[in-house]
Amino acid sequence: MPSNDSGTASAKQDKNAAPPLPAPLQVLVADSHTHLDMQSGTVEEGLAKAASVGVTTVVQVGCDIKGSRWAAETAARYDAVHATVALHPNEAPRIVHGDPDGWSRQGARAAGGDAALDEALAEIDRLAALPQVKGVGETGLDYFRTGPEGKAAQERSFRAHIEIAKRHGKALVIHDRDAHEDVLRVLKEEGAPERTVFHCYSGDAAMAAICAEHGYFMSFAGNMTFKNAQPLRDALAVAPLELVLVETDAPFLTPAPYRGRPNAPYLIPVTVRAMAAVRGIDEDALATAIAANTARAFDY
Repeated sequence: MPSNDSGTASAKQDKNAAPPLPAPLQVLVADSHTHLDMQSGTVEEGLAKAASVGVTTVVQVGCDIKGSRWAAETAARYDAVHATVALHPNEAPRIVHGDPDGWSRQGARAAGGDAALDEALAEIDRLAALPQVKGVGETGLDYFRTGPEGKAAQERSFRAHIEIAKRHGKALVIHDRDAHEDVLRVLKEEGAPERTVFHCYSGDAAMAAICAEHGYFMSFAGNMTFKNAQPLRDALAVAPLELVLVETDAPFLTPAPYRGRPNAPYLIPVTVRAMAAVRGIDEDALATAIAANTARAFDY
């Protein structure tokens, strides 16, 4: 008779195991936001696994200087990968305040302050000019992980990213966490780029109507499948089909029923099917729209 300990170990192993391959989509789609550099296995393995279920394009997103350089290099190496580059909203305060785990870790001056942020933004500007870089982001505001003392640095960085995106004609990819009103305010004050994407859309149906009015793309992730995510499903239900994207944000936000296990681009079909159910349309119709929308959003 097996011991309780071995049963517990098996349960933990299952929880950490990669979810199984879903049935392939019949219409090829793109993962509009992923972090291959944070996932297990090689890039080749991740892309092959995704392609086997109909996810043939991924947008690799940078969150700091090191990650943005990696995104640009990886996109140059693989036709299936497009890059975005940025300082994540939580990165900007770390740079300004000279956090040793932030910008200084990647080889710049450790003094912090506005000069260090300007230096980091200059590198993002340089990377944004590269042809394989299709977007500037993820940028925006995050009031969940950064307190009031970091708001000024976040907003200054956000405004600078908007300017960079517009000057290079690239999509703007927004990270908005607990900051809806201020994100919309800054976009209005600065003037949003022609193509603006709300990554991991986190607003409600009322905000979706505002995004639709301005032509902002709304990208839905695996968290729209969570039991407590009815506001996200309500937003998806009213979002114009021509502005809807899908993403993993992998390795985070793994869709139900695999919540808590490692996420990867190959799980996009799970979210697409959940989204199709919310919209009350055929999954092929939704996938067709998503594929066209993603190509239009990132101009590839």
